[in-house]
Amino acid sequence: MSDSILKRYATPRAQLVPRDVEAGEGDDAAEDLGCYGWLRGLRERSPMLEFRRKDGRSVAFDYALLRKVEYDPSEGITLHFDAEIVRIEGRNLSEEPVPGIQLLRGLHNHRVPWIRELCEGDVVGAAEDMLVIERFAFTEAK
Repeated sequence: MSDSILKRYATPRAQLVPRDVEAGEGDDAAEDLGCYGWLRGLRERSPMLEFRRKDGRSVAFDYALLRKVEYDPSEGITLHFDAEIVRIEGRNLSEEPVPGIQLLRGLHNHRVPWIRELCEGDVVGAAEDMLVIERFAFTEAK
């Protein structure tokens, strides 16, 4: 076996990353799409889903606890976690702001690390065809 192959597989991965590239700036960083983030790496998966409230509070759920995802255009997206149900309400929730990127598909594949509510001013000022998340509703699962 040559030395270069041995070095490639024996060297810790952290040493292979150039020092001028900070964490989160590489190809695998989350892209901000306004109301939600999207992991860019093809194999990247988020361990948790964070809900960012318009008042500054946030809560995160483990994707492993996500049991069912429902989409109803008139009601929004409903996420069934073990102990809680989270409803995401807004408009254009099934739209693709970037070709090939859709919130619902991203939730199915654990590619969405965070979702955020827009404040009233941003909701009113948003274009009609833009994806907008107006609010989250949290209820206990029965």
